[in-house]
Amino acid sequence: MATLVPTNRLLFWTGCIGLPCALFSTAIPDVGLVFGIGLATLALLALIDAFRAPGPLSEIEVTAPEVIRLSVGRTGDLDLTIRCGDAGPDRLRIGLPFPGEIQTDAADQWAALTEAGLSTCRWTLQGMKKGRFLMETVYLETESPLGFWGARTRLPVHIEIRVYPGLGAERRNLAGLFLNPRSGIHTRRQVGKGRDFEQLRDYLPGDSYEDIHWKATAKRRHPVTKIYQVERTQQIYAVIDASRLSCRHMDGPVDSDSPDPAPDSSISTTVLDRYITAALILGLAAERQGDQFGIITFDDQVRTFLRAQSGKTHHSLCRDRLYTLEARPVSPDFNELFTVIATRIRRRALLVFLTHLDDPVLADNFVSRIDLIRRRHLVLVNLLQPPAARPLFSGDRVETTDDLYRRLGGQMLLTGLQETGKRLNRRGVQYLLSEDDRMCARLVSRYVAVKGRQML
Repeated sequence: MATLVPTNRLLFWTGCIGLPCALFSTAIPDVGLVFGIGLATLALLALIDAFRAPGPLSEIEVTAPEVIRLSVGRTGDLDLTIRCGDAGPDRLRIGLPFPGEIQTDAADQWAALTEAGLSTCRWTLQGMKKGRFLMETVYLETESPLGFWGARTRLPVHIEIRVYPGLGAERRNLAGLFLNPRSGIHTRRQVGKGRDFEQLRDYLPGDSYEDIHWKATAKRRHPVTKIYQVERTQQIYAVIDASRLSCRHMDGPVDSDSPDPAPDSSISTTVLDRYITAALILGLAAERQGDQFGIITFDDQVRTFLRAQSGKTHHSLCRDRLYTLEARPVSPDFNELFTVIATRIRRRALLVFLTHLDDPVLADNFVSRIDLIRRRHLVLVNLLQPPAARPLFSGDRVETTDDLYRRLGGQMLLTGLQETGKRLNRRGVQYLLSEDDRMCARLVSRYVAVKGRQML
């Protein structure tokens, strides 16, 4: 049902004609009938115009795209198509209820309909935060024939805006890995003879005794040697912590897909956003290396378990699972996480944990339960170094006593993280403490080193 609102034209003529007629008809009784007729005429015109105002809106149809895909910091377009009958209006005002995470040049705009009754409105959108955003209503407004009223209505639409994490900046930092192999990048030599059994052959002088297949030797009555090949396809899992400590906001600029090197200060990011970006970059690197990539997300329970596979379709599936992931204000349950990993991942894999161990209680819990999986899988724990965790004698000069205590607290926090790393290293777990701007690069470099040394 249409709603009528007065326009500036009605207010103008009411102030110019209606108000003087009402005053003069009261102040000058002799000519009051003349002014009364003028006031009644204005009122009658306004009523007739109000009665005719909602008519054109009944023949309007709006068509919108169902899904719009954006990246954080990168712009995209939203096109609406308006159709109306012969009795449609000449101009139409269209508005959309954009969420606060989506920036646009204007929330509404006027569209001029063509003779065929068609028009297209375009909005330029920019996603400020990853996530899935829905718009179920479009608002329409048209002017009455005399312009005294604005008739407003709303129509149902279904517009889904998907804002994915921006990977452009990190891919530029790792351009050497994602370039075409023929562009001059040398293939990394893998150390060792391989672990995957390929075939048997007769013994040759110089073969190691540990490679002799004794059952085949006894059957054939001459020495037989086992030949191995380098394992090409391995499984990589990114295990992402979406618990309470992932809600923390990051300080400083944020990387995005925007071609402008100066990032938008209005784009905010959390630790979880950086972990999601690192996981997707690791997935792209695994795809380039011919490995299979999987996703595990957890907080107080395992939320997502996406088994390792390869291909562009699988990478898109991983992206769709992660762009709606939000941190929850709960403590992580490492015991359940390690139990799920031990029971569901049978093949030896590289498990990259993107978690937080700056809380001593969580660190002790993680270290004490890591034995459930470290003997079967290769575990790499990656931590995002908190901004406060830095050496005592670094940074600017200490000006106040509070600065001194803040530096001491940062040194104690850094020492605790380093001690946690030593405890994990003694258990055969690799440990990586990275700064924000270097985390993706160091993580991919460590993965390539692990693959080159055939540690899996």
